[in-house]
Amino acid sequence: MSKAIEELKLKRQGQFKKRSSQVPCGMICIVLAVAIYALSLQISTNHSTFWIIGILIGVTLQRSKFCFSASFRDPVLVGSTSLLKAIILALIISTIGFVAIEYSNSGGSESLDWIKTMGQVHPVGIHTAIGAILFGAGMVIAGGCASGFLMRMGEGFLLQIVVFFAFMMGAVIGTWHFEFWDKVLISNSPTIFIPDYVALPFATIGQVIILLFLYFLADWYDKKNSIMSM
Repeated sequence: MSKAIEELKLKRQGQFKKRSSQVPCGMICIVLAVAIYALSLQISTNHSTFWIIGILIGVTLQRSKFCFSASFRDPVLVGSTSLLKAIILALIISTIGFVAIEYSNSGGSESLDWIKTMGQVHPVGIHTAIGAILFGAGMVIAGGCASGFLMRMGEGFLLQIVVFFAFMMGAVIGTWHFEFWDKVLISNSPTIFIPDYVALPFATIGQVIILLFLYFLADWYDKKNSIMSM
């Protein structure tokens, strides 16, 4: 059986042309990255720092294949929740970090004023559900979320270039019509900030517990349904 598999692999390899080396392209990209860093360093230290952070985030996304659309698509298509679990862990870490920063900025107060908080708290309503459905359907059709299609566009996927321009058009149209939707739906919807109802520590612990429950639920689902574990 193993011999037959090896013969099949050799046969399939012969059907495809050997890809050209990507080393020259990589060297050009490194030179351009260093040149942009040097140029931004002359303008502002913040610009150069953001450039390095952006490169590190991009490399992390590319190597991990991190994508929000895939995290919700893979459990349905292949039963894998590895990306979903990674997002849940990121939410747990960011929740604890965000609360720690806000707690220190508030002078140790157990309640936060969401108007003064560094995060953005917006009204939630039917517009939230409509936007989530439209964006969710769009990113599945496009094959990636905002971070996902940017990463794949850098890898050379031509479809993602089309997605990029469509994304930009959608953002422009959304900005153009935002005032209308704000008057009709958004401004009339309630703004819910959990620390307004319970103390900040209880809100934080409650959110972390819920996220941990979702993580273990996703892990159980993965072990039961993932085709990779079969």
